Amino acid sequence: MPRPRKKGRRREVKRIPRSMATLPEFDRGAVPEGLVTRRQLRDMNLSPGDNRSPDGSRGPVAILRCEWCGYRPWLSCNHPTRGRLFRVDLAKPKRVPTLAQERALDQAMAARQTCPKCKRRYYFCLPLRAQGVCDPCDKGYEPSPETVMTSPATHRLAA
Repeated sequence: MPRPRKKGRRREVKRIPRSMATLPEFDRGAVPEGLVTRRQLRDMNLSPGDNRSPDGSRGPVAILRCEWCGYRPWLSCNHPTRGRLFRVDLAKPKRVPTLAQERALDQAMAARQTCPKCKRRYYFCLPLRAQGVCDPCDKGYEPSPETVMTSPATHRLAA
């Protein structure tokens, strides 16, 4: 017999008039030029950088209202689906990792991708916590060649 579901506490809805919102809000399709979301910044190889809101704190400078709040223009949007808007002119280029950082990341990934039994390195992370070894070692078959790293790269970095 399945256990009865726990009823969670209902989230309290705060209805704030749009005129009292701390950040300016824009509906989808009505965003002014120069404001983009974090995902759009990432596609431009930029990070938010020194974006500051009108009150001087770091973070988004405006809110992109969710689709549902577009039907209630008199209220402020406080849903988790809302987006945060950043200024493009204040964005900075993404940081490039150093060679030592890339080497450390590669060592961490190698620990997750290498089978402790057969010492093969795969292109994906292995279920080491659940199984302890790779699937071919666990089930007794030969791995397919496209899943195993055959020749080590000259610089030995995964990134």
